[in-house]
Amino acid sequence: MSVYVVDTNFFIQAHRAYYPLDVASSFWEKVKQLAEDGKIISIDKVKQEIYKNNDALKQWCKVNLPVEFFKDTSEIMDIYSQVVGWAISRNDHYLPHALAEFLDVEEADAFIVAFTLADNNNRIAVTQEISEPFRKSKVKIPDACMALNIQYVNSVDMFRLLQETF
Repeated sequence: MSVYVVDTNFFIQAHRAYYPLDVASSFWEKVKQLAEDGKIISIDKVKQEIYKNNDALKQWCKVNLPVEFFKDTSEIMDIYSQVVGWAISRNDHYLPHALAEFLDVEEADAFIVAFTLADNNNRIAVTQEISEPFRKSKVKIPDACMALNIQYVNSVDMFRLLQETF
């Protein structure tokens, strides 16, 4: 069974744009269920990005997600170095600020890619980002995933693959 590794934008875009906590309770109940069943997970860097805002989403995560939901990325630093190597090898394409942002240790994107790559046969990255291979000003998760042969999907496709509705 594949495990889906969800990016920060899975939560933030759902909360702010598509499925507000006060309107779409069935979505959030489904997220809670999938987290409790171990079908979706995330990483400590995503937790940090969510928790820096003291808002309803942070509170929902604290109350509803299992303690083990946000995985420790310190254990995948050797794989992270592979992602760093790929990004640096693309310095003829990406602008310096794009690489700096992608490789910022406080940012989740490269760590999502690395954490998924660490168990590439069983993990699938979930992001709302859309591939933009010709863009120079931002390294997108889908582009890193494609370059490193990592499977990724958006939120809707994840629910479809899991055969889940809400």
